[in-house]
Amino acid sequence: MGSPNGGIVGVINPTSFGKCTVTSRTSSSPLTTQPGTRLVGLLVVAGGGGGGGGPSAVAGTGKGGGGGAGGLRLFCSQSVCGATSYPIVIGGGGAAGTASPSVKGTSGTNSNFGLINASGGGGGGSRCQSPTSPSPVNDGIPGGSGGGSASPNPAQPTPSTAGTGNAGGYTPVEGFDGGGAGGGGGATQLGQTTGGGAGAPVTSVFGAAPQPFYLTDSPTAGTVSTGNFAGGGAGGQTSTPSTANGGIGGGGNGGTFPKGAGNAGVTNSGGGGGGAAGVTSPTGPGLSGGAGGSGIVIVKELNKASGVWNLKSQFSAQKQGTWPQNNIFDVDYLVIAGGGGGGSRGNNEDASGAGGAGGYRTSFPGGTKLNLSSLTGSYPITVGGGGAGGGPGGGPGVKGTDSIFSTITSTGGGFGGGFGVSPAFGGSGGSGGSSFPGRVGGAGNTPPVSPPQGNNGGNGVCGTSSTAGGGGAGAVGSNPPGPLQSGAGGAGLANSITGSPVTRGGGGGGGAAPSRPVAGGAGGTGGGGAGGCTGTAGTANTGGGGGGAAAGSGGSGGSGIVIVRAPGPVGSSITVAPGTNTKTTLPAPAGGCTVATFTVSGTLTVGQ
Repeated sequence: MGSPNGGIVGVINPTSFGKCTVTSRTSSSPLTTQPGTRLVGLLVVAGGGGGGGGPSAVAGTGKGGGGGAGGLRLFCSQSVCGATSYPIVIGGGGAAGTASPSVKGTSGTNSNFGLINASGGGGGGSRCQSPTSPSPVNDGIPGGSGGGSASPNPAQPTPSTAGTGNAGGYTPVEGFDGGGAGGGGGATQLGQTTGGGAGAPVTSVFGAAPQPFYLTDSPTAGTVSTGNFAGGGAGGQTSTPSTANGGIGGGGNGGTFPKGAGNAGVTNSGGGGGGAAGVTSPTGPGLSGGAGGSGIVIVKELNKASGVWNLKSQFSAQKQGTWPQNNIFDVDYLVIAGGGGGGSRGNNEDASGAGGAGGYRTSFPGGTKLNLSSLTGSYPITVGGGGAGGGPGGGPGVKGTDSIFSTITSTGGGFGGGFGVSPAFGGSGGSGGSSFPGRVGGAGNTPPVSPPQGNNGGNGVCGTSSTAGGGGAGAVGSNPPGPLQSGAGGAGLANSITGSPVTRGGGGGGGAAPSRPVAGGAGGTGGGGAGGCTGTAGTANTGGGGGGAAAGSGGSGGSGIVIVRAPGPVGSSITVAPGTNTKTTLPAPAGGCTVATFTVSGTLTVGQ
C-alpha cells in the first residue's frame, strides 16, 4: 500500500528506535534518550518516610508509627523526545524519629523524571511520653503514602492521627494513608495495625523477576527481588510474640519487643522505615525508628516503529532476504488474578470477612480472541499473587494483585473486612470481599468489564456475630444463613481451555466465632478457602479468596493463572519462560492445539 511520502506501508521494524533499553537511576543524574526513542515505560519512586521513635517512660504501652512509602508512579507508555536530556532527581529517605527528645520521623524527599514527580513518603509518629507534650508528635505525616501514627499517651486529650497519602493528588493514586497506631501506607494498601502497607509490582512494564535492575532482599524489610517497590514501614511491636513486618516493596520491619529499634527501608525501594517497639522498663530510654529508603527512577525506551519504508530500503531488504515475515494468528485466553486475603477479628467473639476471588476473564469458548504477531516477539505475562490474610491482632486482609496478558487485565480479588483497623467493610476487586458483621461487602467487577470478571462479596448482618462469604467468579458471596453460621464463598467457574473442565475462582468462606458459637462458611468451589478460627488459604493458581478468621490469621488468597491456547499449526513457534511454566499439545478432537500455562510471571514468545 502506498503512503503520501512515496514510501511503502510495511510491517513493523522491531530493531529500530528505543530497542527496549532499560536504564536504572539510583542517584540523581540526567538521562539522554536514544535518537529514535519516542515512548518510554517509566517508574518514578520517591524516598520513603522515616519511622517513629518508641516510648521511654511507660512500659509496653506504646510504639512508634511506621514511615509511609515514597509515592510511586508507573507509566506503561509515556511520550518523550529522541536525543533529549531529561533531568532525573532521586529522592532521599527520611531520617528516623527519636524517643528522647520525642521527634517524629522525617518525610522522604521527592523524585522526578523531567516534569513527572512523585511525592516523598510521610514520616511516622513518635510515642509522646508526657501528657503536656504536644500531641502532634504522635501523628503521622502526610506524603506520597502517609506515615503511621504512634500509640498515644493515654493521658493525652486527643487521639493520634495517621498521615494521608497521595499528596500530589494524582490519578491513579501514588500511595495510601498510614495506619492508626500502626504501619505506614504503601503504594497499594493502607497501613495496617502493625504491618506496613503493601507496595506495588512493576513487572507489567519491566518484565518478570529476576531483572538486573530489581533490588536485593533484606532480612529486615519487605520483599523487593520480585519487582516490588514502595512498601510502608511497619509500626513497632508492643508485645511478644507479635508481627511487625514491613510492606512488600522494601518497607522496614518494626522494632522487636521489648525495646527494639525500627529497621530501615531498603535503599532505592522508596520503602518507609519501621517504628520503634515498646519498652519493659518504665525508666529505660526508648529507641529510634528506622530511616526511610531512598527512591529510584527506571526508564525503558520502547520499540515503536512507524511501519513506513521508502522504496529503496524495501527492495534492498527483499533482495537480501531480511524483509520481516509476520506470523499472525488468534489465540484464546484465560486470565485469573490473585484472590483477596481474609480478614481477622483478633479474638473469638465475632467472625471476619472473606477475600473475593481474583478477576476471571476468558475468551474460551466462543469469545473474542486476541491477535498475536511474531514481529511483536515477546509478550510479558504477569500472574497475580494472592493477598495476605489479616494478622492475628485483627485487621482486614490484603487485596490480590492483577494478572495481565497483552491487553487483558484481570483485577485482584477484594480483601475481607476485619476488626481493629479500618476498613471493616469488604474490599472491591475482580470479585468483592465480604465484610465484618454489620458492614457492607465489596463490589465485584471493579473496574467494570464485559462480560463481568466477578461478583460482589456478601454482607454481614447487624446484631449477629456471623458474616458472609467473598464473591466468586460465578456467584455472589452467600449471606449468613443464620446467626450461628457464616456464609459460603461464591462459586467459581469451570473452563475447558486446557482440554478438560477445571473450576477456578471461588470466593472465601466467612469466618467463625467460636465463643458464640458461629461456624465458619465453606470456601466457594474453585479454590476458595474455608472460614474458621483461622482462615484457610485459597488454592494456588485458582485465584480463590482466603477464608475469614476469628482469633487467628485470615487465609491468604490463592495466586492467579494465565493460560493461552493457540491453533495447532502455529504451536511450534511458541515458547514459554521461565521453565516452571509449561507448553502442551492437546490430542484430538482439540486438533493439536497448543496450550501455554503460566503459574508464575514470565514471557510468551512467538517466533516467525
